[in-house]
Amino acid sequence: MNALTALVRKDIVLYFANKRAVLVTVVAPILIAAFFGAVLGGPPKKPSRIPVAVVDLDASAVSKSIVAAMKSDTTFDLRETDEAQARSLVREGKVRAAAVIPAGFGDDAPKAMFRPNAKKPEIAVLYDPSQAMALALVKGLLAEHVMKQVSRAAFSPETGRKTIASIRGDVEKSAGLDDRQRRDLLSLFDSIDKLQSNTSATAPANAGTMQGFSMPFETREAEVSGNRERNYNGYAHSFAGMGVQFILFMGIELGVGLLLMRRLGLWKRLRAAPLSRATLLGSRIASGAVIASIIFALIYAAAIAVFGVRIDGSLVGFIAVGIAFAILTSTFGLLIAALGKTPEAARGIAILATLLLVMLGGAWVPTFVFPQWLQDVTVVVPTRWAIDGLEAMTWRGLGLEAAVMPVAAMLAVSALFAWIATKRFDWEE
Repeated sequence: MNALTALVRKDIVLYFANKRAVLVTVVAPILIAAFFGAVLGGPPKKPSRIPVAVVDLDASAVSKSIVAAMKSDTTFDLRETDEAQARSLVREGKVRAAAVIPAGFGDDAPKAMFRPNAKKPEIAVLYDPSQAMALALVKGLLAEHVMKQVSRAAFSPETGRKTIASIRGDVEKSAGLDDRQRRDLLSLFDSIDKLQSNTSATAPANAGTMQGFSMPFETREAEVSGNRERNYNGYAHSFAGMGVQFILFMGIELGVGLLLMRRLGLWKRLRAAPLSRATLLGSRIASGAVIASIIFALIYAAAIAVFGVRIDGSLVGFIAVGIAFAILTSTFGLLIAALGKTPEAARGIAILATLLLVMLGGAWVPTFVFPQWLQDVTVVVPTRWAIDGLEAMTWRGLGLEAAVMPVAAMLAVSALFAWIATKRFDWEE
């Protein structure tokens, strides 16, 4: 066994002898990654329905059809109740929002389609301020169902003729319209009446099926990931991010440990031996990389076994990215020791640097939520290459070629860290 191997073995044995530190380093990222993964979506599952209440104060055919459409919409978990109970449900957080359909809505809404300047009936939407993000979704889906049912009422043969006849009378008597506007509106009503008559004549058995206005297209949701048979798993990102963060914290401990060795006089003893500087520092890099690789493997073993994370891309690429990041972590720890001078100073600098690296690298939230200028800047952050490489090899399902740039970038930064650390390390203290 040569000197380098003996030094590496010594560092690994000493690190894993501290059972509490090892437990924290492995368990903490798993727990935090599980939390963030659940927040970001977790494993594939049936979309949760939004709890919503509806109050129908109108009880007309139109309002009843709106309520029925909302009940059949799988997006809603609908509760039909009175206004007081609806307010109570929102206040207690049992529903995200409540829609109150006012009395007279069934008569006023179809007429408002043809009288833009007239006062329109209002549907009150009561919502939980802590769930304000759900408000836009609820309002959008509500608008879709209301528009469909109101347009059906305005154009269907059963109810539309009565509505058009009422509006025609208002237009003929209105003093606010000039002759041209009045003539155009009356021509429009004649066309609608003709359409209603043709519908009744050609399809008497299904006279109530006229749909009115509707969207000119439909949407089909399809997630794009590496494996078409599996949907995106939010745990894939959270384990990449938390793994990177806590392995970097382990690198801090390696750097601080080196400074403690020097303070206790152990470094002088090692330097007294016939060992070169390259052997001494190289052993620290090698042992740190081995320790980081073991922790990396344990974290992802939990991710795969418990949280359904899968390596849908290149397994070789995944291992290469992991090893490259382990080397980056080890040289980062050495850089901390070189720049920090003392254990106390090194720890403070290292924690700040680590938090910046994981934050800008997208460990906490994906980088696509960053402003574009910040996304461009973070290309030089090595932790972003680590996280992008891990995601490419897991849920994105990319090939080995997608791991080349992340590995090359991390190894280049590792070489830079090692060079700076060697130049700046105080050998005499």
